[in-house]
Amino acid sequence: MDQKRDFYQDVFQVVEQIPVGRVTSYGAIANYLGAKRSSRLVGWAMNTSHKSTLSIPAHRVVNRIGLLSGKMHFSTPTEMEEKLIAEGHQISNDQIIGFDKVFWDPSVELTF
Repeated sequence: MDQKRDFYQDVFQVVEQIPVGRVTSYGAIANYLGAKRSSRLVGWAMNTSHKSTLSIPAHRVVNRIGLLSGKMHFSTPTEMEEKLIAEGHQISNDQIIGFDKVFWDPSVELTF
């Protein structure tokens, strides 16, 4: 259990560094953390982030093609989209328009 908790904390530390106006994917975070096949575990970490006392911008983490796949875990069905729009994103059918232009890759942006 401690390993999972430590992994979640590592995920949170990466997510806290995503700049306003940028988004990343579960897989990009997993890859950065050396757990390339653990994107689903990153998703579970994002689910628990809503219970954290920290301010974790979970809305900036989407699936590999820019779909708001985690939106059902926010307090309302539209909260994730509303937060992204407030940061300048355009959304259509639960997908970020121009995803490739706003994609933030922690493996490129952060140093180990």
